[in-house]
Amino acid sequence: MIAESVLYDKVGPVAWITLNRPEVKNAVDEQMHERLVEVFTDFHGDDTLRVAVLTGAGADFTSGADLRTHAPQWQEEGPMAGRNRLDAGVSGITRGPLADIRKPILAMIDGWCLGHGVELAMACDIRIASDRSRFGTFEVRRGMHSADGGIVRLLNATGVWFTTEMLLTGEPVDAQRALTANMVNRVVPSAELRAETERVIASILRNDQAAIESAKETIKEVIGRTLHDQLRVEAMWGYALCAGNPSVAARSAAFFDQKRP
Repeated sequence: MIAESVLYDKVGPVAWITLNRPEVKNAVDEQMHERLVEVFTDFHGDDTLRVAVLTGAGADFTSGADLRTHAPQWQEEGPMAGRNRLDAGVSGITRGPLADIRKPILAMIDGWCLGHGVELAMACDIRIASDRSRFGTFEVRRGMHSADGGIVRLLNATGVWFTTEMLLTGEPVDAQRALTANMVNRVVPSAELRAETERVIASILRNDQAAIESAKETIKEVIGRTLHDQLRVEAMWGYALCAGNPSVAARSAAFFDQKRP
C-alpha cells in the first residue's frame, strides 16, 4: 500500500496538514503539490475549520521541491514556464487564489526547511520552529533561485541584507539566527514544539473569527503601500468589521461583565 503524500486530519476546528514523504525529507513532488492544492482548497471552503497547521512527518519539515520531478518539467516548458505558472504556485498557497486564504495557517517546523520549504513556510502566517531547525535556500547551488515567493516573502519579513545573504551564499542558518532575523516567530525545544503550537492555536481560537480574517486581510493589503494608503485601508476594513460583525456587541458586553466568551 502506497502511503498518502499528504496527511489531512480535521480535529475540531483545526486542520492538521502533514507532508508525508519522510524517506526523502518530505520533498514536494508533483503528486504532493496536487494533493496540497486539494487540501488547502478544502480547508478554505470548510466553514467548520478555523485554523490550519502545516508540518512534516519524521525528522524534517521539508527539503523543498523534488527536482527529480519538477526540474525536467520546468525545462521542457522553456522561458514561458514562469508566465504559464503565474496563477498557480507550487503547493497551492505560495501564489494564486489559495494565497488569499483568510483563515490563519501556522507552520510547525522541525529539522530541515530548505528551498521551496522556505517558500511554503513563509506563505504561512505564523512560524513556530524547534531549536534543531535549519533553514536554507540552496537553489543557487543548482543554477536556480526562488520563484514561488521565497525572495518576496523573505524580503518583506527579514529585510534586504538577510535575504541577500541567504540567496547569494546558499548557506543554511540555524533556528536562533532565523528568529533574530524575524524569519520565524518562536523557537522552542523540539520536544515542546507540538505543545507550543497548540498554545498558539488556543490563543487564536479564543478570538472572533471574523475579526481574525479581517485583520489578516488588512495586513496583507497594506504591504507596499504608502503610509496614507495604509491608514485608509486599515480604517476601511476596521470600521466595516466593527459595524457589520454581530459578535461585537456580545463580546463587548461579556468584557464589561468580566466574562470571557
